[in-house]
Amino acid sequence: MPMTATTTDNQTLAIDTIRCLSMDAVQTANSGHPGTPMALAPIAYQLFQNTMNYAPAKPHWPGRDRFVLSCGHASMLLYSTLHLIGVQATDRYGNPTGGESISLEDIKNFRQIGSVCAGHPEFAEAAGIETTTGPLGAGVSNSVGMAMAEKWLAANYNTDDLTLFNYNTYAICSDGDLMEGIATEAASVAGHLKLDNLCWLYDDNNITIEGDTELAFSEDMGKKFEGLGWNVLHVDDANDVDALGKAIAKFQACGDKPTLIVVKSIIGYGAPNKQNTHGAHGAPLGWDEVALAKKSYGLPEDEKFYVPEGVREHFAEGVGKRGATASSQWEDVWTKYQAAEPTKAAELKAMFAGELPEGWDKDIPVFEADAKGDATRNSSGKVLNAIAKNVPFMIGGSADLAPSNKSDLKFEGAGEFLPRQYKGRNLHFGIREHAMSGIANGLCLSGLRGYAATFFVFTDYMRGGMRLSSI
Repeated sequence: MPMTATTTDNQTLAIDTIRCLSMDAVQTANSGHPGTPMALAPIAYQLFQNTMNYAPAKPHWPGRDRFVLSCGHASMLLYSTLHLIGVQATDRYGNPTGGESISLEDIKNFRQIGSVCAGHPEFAEAAGIETTTGPLGAGVSNSVGMAMAEKWLAANYNTDDLTLFNYNTYAICSDGDLMEGIATEAASVAGHLKLDNLCWLYDDNNITIEGDTELAFSEDMGKKFEGLGWNVLHVDDANDVDALGKAIAKFQACGDKPTLIVVKSIIGYGAPNKQNTHGAHGAPLGWDEVALAKKSYGLPEDEKFYVPEGVREHFAEGVGKRGATASSQWEDVWTKYQAAEPTKAAELKAMFAGELPEGWDKDIPVFEADAKGDATRNSSGKVLNAIAKNVPFMIGGSADLAPSNKSDLKFEGAGEFLPRQYKGRNLHFGIREHAMSGIANGLCLSGLRGYAATFFVFTDYMRGGMRLSSI
């Protein structure tokens, strides 16, 4: 089905600039994935410019909406967008370090040693990268942990008068993401928990590296997710920004389940000879094809890394101003909160700074030498409980093994995290080890001290998430 842009001139120019920067970076590096950024530039535009509570000048403010690019191979979509909206550089805790998070020079050095624009996004390399993605399915599993973190923070720290936490998590995912088993595990958890603050935008383009997805993939993803307890919506044309906006509004209005938006797109959109083919997926288009694509967008064919006049200003008037207002309003609430709730505010300050509270280790037991010794699961459980009791933002659980491996928190007030009962600190992952690891990473990326427990032999099922947590 032919697709046409249905946006204003400023929108079209901004979207096509994301596309062109992405093409140029991949072509200059002679390596990368140009087709998906070209197809999904309208989604990134709609999310950042018109939807998300996100402040480019304060990219780590705690009340922000989260964005996860689960299809990390499309990294230039994220880098181009973060550059154009003017995200400022910070350290991993949000302290300004000066300058742009991702400069045009960084984009010109895509996939080069020393550039923050790695082939796949890497957490803490640049502000605006919320998590490391690349292994397909990892990002969407992280997004479930981020959504769970918001629910837990809201339940434990918001008051009747002061709301600190009320944010959404958005993830863009691909056919490949949803083929991975971890994605189904994580989606099952999210549906069961009724995480209505979570939205996945699924790029349904029917293309993989080997060819059409019908070679190995014939699921009705909408029906599958309905069975997992999700709200499922459809957008027939990724270029239809208005339709994307309406679908996202329906997500925001849904109050009892997470949302999957199935978006039909054309990979390599605008490249006349390679669009809608696997040739646009995992290899540079070639400078001749890049020029033809730029011609189809109405942009200079031979000018590389071109940012038209007015594009940065357009984003500044949109996400820049809206984000500044939202973050300022949050800071006002935070100031009032610190006066009204000093104990809870102290806990949050430690969490925001990545620190442990004073006295976190004061109750760790000492075990006397013993020829036989206690079972390690018993001593581990005692230490875990002693620490968690004094770290109020430490939460976690096991893959249906907590009573056996002694990873459940038993002290008074620990409670359980359940559908619509989000205050407890004992999580129930079900028998889903891989998703458990990805979700725990999402919790930690949100500032919580998340943990996941199983027996060593079963860690083989969660090695992907464990590896990502280490980097």
